[in-house]
Amino acid sequence: MQDTFGQFKAYLARVRDLQMASAVLVWDRETYLPPAGAAARARQLGSLSEMAHERFVDDQVGAWLAALQPYEDSLPFDSDDASLIRVARRDYDKARRVPSQLVGDLARAASLGQQTWVDARQAADFSRFQPSLETLVDLRLAWAECFDYEDSIYDPLLDAFEPGLTTAPVRRIFDAFRPPLVDLVAAIRERHDRVDASCLTGDFDEDAQWDLGLQALKLIGYDFNRGRQDRAAHPFTIHFSSDDVRITTRFDPHNIASALFSSIHEGGHALYELGVSPALDDTLLGDGASMVLHESQSRLFENVVGRSRPFWRHFYPALQARFPRFNGVDLETFYRAVNQVKPSFIRVEADEVTYGLHIILRFELEEALVTRQLAVADLPAAWNEKMQAYLGLTPPDDALGVLQDIHWSGGMIGYFPDYLLGSMLSVQLYARARADLPDLEAQLERGQLAPLRQWMADHVHQHGRKFTLDELADRVLGTPLSPDPYLAYLRERYGEIYGL
Repeated sequence: MQDTFGQFKAYLARVRDLQMASAVLVWDRETYLPPAGAAARARQLGSLSEMAHERFVDDQVGAWLAALQPYEDSLPFDSDDASLIRVARRDYDKARRVPSQLVGDLARAASLGQQTWVDARQAADFSRFQPSLETLVDLRLAWAECFDYEDSIYDPLLDAFEPGLTTAPVRRIFDAFRPPLVDLVAAIRERHDRVDASCLTGDFDEDAQWDLGLQALKLIGYDFNRGRQDRAAHPFTIHFSSDDVRITTRFDPHNIASALFSSIHEGGHALYELGVSPALDDTLLGDGASMVLHESQSRLFENVVGRSRPFWRHFYPALQARFPRFNGVDLETFYRAVNQVKPSFIRVEADEVTYGLHIILRFELEEALVTRQLAVADLPAAWNEKMQAYLGLTPPDDALGVLQDIHWSGGMIGYFPDYLLGSMLSVQLYARARADLPDLEAQLERGQLAPLRQWMADHVHQHGRKFTLDELADRVLGTPLSPDPYLAYLRERYGEIYGL
């Protein structure tokens, strides 16, 4: 049996090599690829994606999985070997339903779509992107139709990023969460004058911002011997192995908070991948378990920690050293500024309170797109209508509206709900970590983030894909993901800031 398992594991490692080779090409595309190279890169990514898929769905993989069933049954559920067989079977059963040609077509369309999106965004003209998005929606629906679903064709698209997630519970959670969130935003609006965020705007040297971001990344524990930061049109994190996890950021020369919190956010993603057990490297288990779990880490370090008083009691002198203009701004004013609640156009720069409305808006538009209740051509108008209804803002152009996110250009329909669900989970995980580390906030104030990072590595990161979200929540929290602790957290933090 060990010989069979060894052959199976070695074969999957070669499949993973193809997947990681594709990832390198994606990283290069988003950071250094000249625009004229987009068509060739799309072809290359399509070819590699097809090759990896064809190798993975080979009948031999199915034969190995059948032969290894007794070995899996003999092992503890949480063992590395049993988990690899279990996860590989789940992935194999799904992959077998999808033609390799469709996988390649999706990869090619996504690669071309992202370059088209960049051009359209720069021109603030959705019409330039519309044909690409129509193609991507059609291809993603063709992919979704390969699977069985009971409630909505949106279900398989959600499942692609969060295994087991379906539309109905997301809708229930968001429908219950929206009214109290709207009420909180309205209550804060009545007291908006309690926060002055003018110190965050001005002229901020990009090189100094870059250095400050690197300093923040080192503080949270990002290992530059195993990663690097580059610039991209839309920040992202990508990994090729447990010793090579890279992040990107983007800069606003007139807002000091933009690049800084972007770097910390992506650093949270990177800590997850860097914390996966080396024993899982080169296997299907060597990634983060799901995007809800991933976003729980990025949102935790960006917001729960990165916008907290303890964090800034330690890090504020570093910012003042890079930007002496802040020597005249007291810490409390700065803390309130980076936690200002104010409806804004751009999701990635939204405050914690209004952020949820950005996500609910996208969830509703995605569901309408894939159920054909909304035509791609009508997306900008629908976007603007929901922005006005939920946030009281109408984007002045497509760049500040429907074209602001990269996700749809890459075919990532079904991803957006994970940001809000991950934000909810981040609060539950932090509460559990604080219970286990009673002096956690004192540690943060001293700039000692290693205990928190190690707690996350021990309880979340090291397991890679061994457990689903529900399984991990049960192991770590003893309770499922819930919006209630997150709503209580928002009310407590922002109620104190705004005197509610």
